Amino acid sequence: MQSALSTHNERAGQTFDLTIHQNPDPAWQERAIFAGGCFWCLVKPFETRPGIKAVISGYTGGITTKPTYEQVSSQKTGHVEAVEIIYDKRLVSYQNLLELYWQLIDPTDATGQINDRGNNYRPVIFVRNQRQRQEAETSKLALINSQKFSKPIVVPIETATKFWPAENYHQQFYRKHPQRYHLIAQTRQNYLRVLKFSGKIKQLFNKK
Repeated sequence: MQSALSTHNERAGQTFDLTIHQNPDPAWQERAIFAGGCFWCLVKPFETRPGIKAVISGYTGGITTKPTYEQVSSQKTGHVEAVEIIYDKRLVSYQNLLELYWQLIDPTDATGQINDRGNNYRPVIFVRNQRQRQEAETSKLALINSQKFSKPIVVPIETATKFWPAENYHQQFYRKHPQRYHLIAQTRQNYLRVLKFSGKIKQLFNKK
């Protein structure tokens, strides 16, 4: 039986079951919400790690109920594209997820990510409780102190609000369109390599 929250799109040819998003979390399960540009690029790196139960593409941080992709793209709803990561905290920690998140984004860009421009693509860590906030702040401070980047770290840490799953054709994009995903992911990875290299150069000059 399909969940009431399953989304369907005839172009995708399948239904993505969102039952796990709807159901309450057992004691060993927790959720993390990260925004960092197009949500297509954030799903695979998290979903393929041990302990991850599901990674759902969606929208959060805005004012509109049940926003559509077109509405969010208009930048009038206040939402950003984000992923909800549902994980087994016995196998993976929130700290582990934060460490991976920093590797996947440009934390010096507050107005988008690489080729994804606009407020709907801004990077944000959305925290669901005080413990997550403390861990996120500690992780961010560690990144700042590492001086790995030549520009300031500008990713905000905000209180999580309602997370709305995106349309079916956005879910697990990397599985449905592997070639297109590979091109997008490769462009992103190349950009981040150059960014981190620039940070290393700055570190060398600072030591002189």
